[in-house]
Amino acid sequence: MTESKSRAFPWWLSVIVVLGASLMATGGFIALLQPSRLVSPHDEINGAVHIYAGYFASRALVLTVMLLAALLFRAKGLLNGLMLLTAFIQLMDFAIDCLDGRWMVIPGVVAIGVLFFIGAAKLSGYPFWRAEAWRVH
Repeated sequence: MTESKSRAFPWWLSVIVVLGASLMATGGFIALLQPSRLVSPHDEINGAVHIYAGYFASRALVLTVMLLAALLFRAKGLLNGLMLLTAFIQLMDFAIDCLDGRWMVIPGVVAIGVLFFIGAAKLSGYPFWRAEAWRVH
């Protein structure tokens, strides 16, 4: 087996990473360019909202770039860690969405989180609750 084939990720894992990164990038650009699209029409967009939207955008866009770079460079350990981070972010988003009553977005948030947990388990060979899933291989 050639080195490139032995380091290749399953196609479905690449799809999950690219899809998740694309959604994060979309959210980041919306927060940066039109934060009013992330809230209800009656909510006020003031200076504080713009500051927090900028912080959200920077984190979402950096995570997007790092996920895609780890995928591109076949950095298995880094990609595993980033996928776990992304999955746990989705888990926290789920909790906050439940508290705020944003029921329409919950299925998508849960689906992305579950897919990233599955992808990370494939990369590490272990589910996230096992210590081995957190170690670089």
